[in-house]
Amino acid sequence: MRLTLHTDYALRLLMLLTIEPDALHTIEEIARRYDISRNHLMKVTQTLAQAGFVDSLRGRGGGLRLARPAAEIRLGAVVRATEDGFDLVECFDRERNRCVVAPACGLRGPLEEALLAFLTTLDHYTLADLVARPGMLKRMRHLLADTAAPL
Repeated sequence: MRLTLHTDYALRLLMLLTIEPDALHTIEEIARRYDISRNHLMKVTQTLAQAGFVDSLRGRGGGLRLARPAAEIRLGAVVRATEDGFDLVECFDRERNRCVVAPACGLRGPLEEALLAFLTTLDHYTLADLVARPGMLKRMRHLLADTAAPL
């Protein structure tokens, strides 16, 4: 299984908002700090705002912030909101399934179980858990230092 860039960028954006909760962050700033596409990040932000993970404040002095505490945002919920689907194999998509052995195949069950286990594991963790260790938090802040920000 592989997560999309959309989900990857969403998790990165949310981690930054988690480690710097008192600041408002612009899409331009986040794109620069992570060296990722501004256009892609705009789409990610829209998804996260619609899902209720991020507040987007418009106008001068506006920006992005977490819509609720990081300890209340489960990783599984973020992944579910940002992934288009979880069709691991063709037969998971009932409309497009052309597999001739699907009615008798034993593969679907184990794959569905594995997917459920994956999402259930992510449901055990929150954004706050990702930055809970002080050493990790310090290193993350250093790696994401916004050297282009005005002083």
